[in-house]
Amino acid sequence: MLVLRGSVRAETSSHSGKEEKLLSRFEKVLLQGGFTPQAVRLFRKIIYNRYLGNPRSLPWRESRDPYRILVSEIMLQQTQAERVIGKYETFLMRFPDFPSLAGGSLREILRAWQGLGYNRRAIALQGIARMVMSQFQGRLPCAEEDLIKLPGVGKYTASAVSVFAFGQSALFVETNIRRVYIHFFFRDRDNVRDAEIMPLIEKTIDASNPREWYYALMDYGVMLKKMVLNPNRRSAHYQRPAPFKGSDRELRGRILKSLIAKPAITEREIIREFGETPERVRAIVSQLRAEGFLKRRGTKVALQ
Repeated sequence: MLVLRGSVRAETSSHSGKEEKLLSRFEKVLLQGGFTPQAVRLFRKIIYNRYLGNPRSLPWRESRDPYRILVSEIMLQQTQAERVIGKYETFLMRFPDFPSLAGGSLREILRAWQGLGYNRRAIALQGIARMVMSQFQGRLPCAEEDLIKLPGVGKYTASAVSVFAFGQSALFVETNIRRVYIHFFFRDRDNVRDAEIMPLIEKTIDASNPREWYYALMDYGVMLKKMVLNPNRRSAHYQRPAPFKGSDRELRGRILKSLIAKPAITEREIIREFGETPERVRAIVSQLRAEGFLKRRGTKVALQ
């Protein structure tokens, strides 16, 4: 049973008069009767009221093309929307569909991906394109059980694609959605697990329009991050991002960027160019070869 302490209104500012009334009614209903159908309806009204007044303008929201939505979801893995916006349309101009992506060279794909980081996603995306062409007659499957078998696609991405591309009422949680449910229903709790949030998502989902409902939840979560102390800090899954500067991830990116510009390079040249130890360079080059980025060419390494 949900136990509500404190006030949503006290924790959040800049509400319209209509939203203040909705929040007040929601709190009263929840405190008096628990999570009743009336409380669910009021919760939806609160979320939609904020969204309909000021929805975020994001290019992938303008499309229902499964390919474009898949690309956006892979790009949005571990990357903020603001960074993705700058690369999304450019990538699609170069690779507008599954056939072009499946047939692209790794150098071309990484060049189009530059600036997004986590380059393994680019390889996974091409792997998806090739599977779609070879196993699904060029059409992205709509069933979650098929989507989750694709490279780089986990439970969240499979569910998100099924919602945003195919209008299915799949259940999922991501950082902005998590923030909303912790803020509204777990204000007196720390160490909140997603397993506790999922039943609330199931109970509140707008099955008549799941695509817009999830967009509305995400936008409300973005607003919360700006207006209150991030509720996700009370999630059991919260992790502070590791520093990028000086990390293996940074060095991997620098090596790949160098090989986008050059056909091949020796490990000694990498050591000299980046001022790194031989042991560290050899270890990262070995990782990149094992992951399918690099191949040996005599004494040099090159992109696959």
